Amino acid sequence: MTQTTPPEQSSPPKKTGWLGKSLAYIEAIGNKLPDPLTLFFIFCLAVIAISAIASAFNISVVNPGNGETIAAVSLLTPDGIRRIVTEAVTNFTEFPPLGTVIVAMLGVGVAEATGLLAALLRQLVIVAPAGLISPTVVFAGVMSNIASDAGYVVLVPLGAIVFLAFKRHPLAGMAAAFAGVSGGFSANLLLSPLDPLLAGLSQSAAQLINPNYEVNATANYYFLAVSTFLVTLVGWFITDKIVEPRLGSYQGEAAALEELSARERKGLRWAGYALLAFIVFVLALLLPPRGILRNPETFTIVPSPFIDGIVFLIAIAFLIPAIAYGKAAGTIRNDKDVAQSMGSAMSTLGYYIALAFVAAQFIAYFNWSNLGVITAVSGANFLRATGITGPPILLLFILLTVVLDLFVGSASAKWAVMAPVFVPMLMLIGYSPELTQAIYRIGDSTTNIITPLMPYFPVVVAFGQKYDKNMGIGTLISLMLPYSLIFLICWTVLFFVWLFLGLPLGPGAPMRI
Repeated sequence: MTQTTPPEQSSPPKKTGWLGKSLAYIEAIGNKLPDPLTLFFIFCLAVIAISAIASAFNISVVNPGNGETIAAVSLLTPDGIRRIVTEAVTNFTEFPPLGTVIVAMLGVGVAEATGLLAALLRQLVIVAPAGLISPTVVFAGVMSNIASDAGYVVLVPLGAIVFLAFKRHPLAGMAAAFAGVSGGFSANLLLSPLDPLLAGLSQSAAQLINPNYEVNATANYYFLAVSTFLVTLVGWFITDKIVEPRLGSYQGEAAALEELSARERKGLRWAGYALLAFIVFVLALLLPPRGILRNPETFTIVPSPFIDGIVFLIAIAFLIPAIAYGKAAGTIRNDKDVAQSMGSAMSTLGYYIALAFVAAQFIAYFNWSNLGVITAVSGANFLRATGITGPPILLLFILLTVVLDLFVGSASAKWAVMAPVFVPMLMLIGYSPELTQAIYRIGDSTTNIITPLMPYFPVVVAFGQKYDKNMGIGTLISLMLPYSLIFLICWTVLFFVWLFLGLPLGPGAPMRI
């Protein structure tokens, strides 16, 4: 694919209407903040200081799950300082997005360097209806959740490339993909690794009231399957009617759209053969009842080594067809060319790796200090203390989840704290654990795309700087805020319609008990 040099900026975004002016204001304020790397460094210092203050005032909460007291931990003590110094490298190497990004880029980088991605996208431009690109990108993002975090490092940059190939603004494509991957994180037509994880926490909480209550991994399947189409349609509208018009015209170089050469067509054929062979190989390890890639104890697919290793499998799914394409099209000659392509892919991650180091320290400090858990439990206690019941309490619960998601990005970590409070509380007024879990997932998903504390947020900023070197946190928040707010409104409306109709949330999962 033709490489692009990021312009200073796109043409000035449109500021017409109250929404355009508001988003422009948010972008301007956000972009006055320091560079993301500097900002996360400031966050680190702030958490250290706040942890010391909170500890000095003996701030604590009681964990509703086990009754243990959770106290704020100062990082300015000798033990805290020693931990900051000795675990800095471990924080970095165990930062979840780091390995995902690097491994995925090993395969994607070769696919780009050999020309495979460029050829595929040019062919897409030739055969695909231009009007359906936006919903296609959003839908692909939603469906990528079955691959856990892989969508962030594969589909988000790919969305930008696809839009650029159609002579549309690449940041709009990136936003559409990010909205699907992260804003629609819980929606899917298939079960994801998150489903059994949350169901297990919901079941434990429900058994505080009914020791025999069971919550299945499919507890929210019907609702979330329908939500997939809601997120896709709403994301399509936001991308084409709100986000892209604000961005104006893109001044960078667009991808070449000439017809594929005979060698490129030959390369695509061989890439297709290689991909098919790899898929058959993986299915041979997955589909048999006792397949190697199934869970070795339960022989399930979700969870399983297949799900746990999906990022590596995706990298190989890019790498093998890329090599086949390169050999057939003549863009690679030997193994040295492949190794060079991998090295080039890694060289593009320099800024991200530096950013990941600082972001990893901040997230570790936030966890060590217990500030995230204290915030979550305090919010839950406040909502419970209001004494409100019925549908209004459900709406307040969604809004509380939205607020907490700005501070605690992990869906499972928040639910581990919130489920023991809200699942029993709502059971006592007639709402099922499956319902409580479903509305939690609405609030948790829709806020991911506007909080800089979400681990992949700096990753997306780094991707965007390829097309606009002036892009900052404010730019990304202003791009994603319409998705976040409208997703939240529409998804909440869908839920209350579902509640009014009394439809099951999943197989054997009623709304009320």
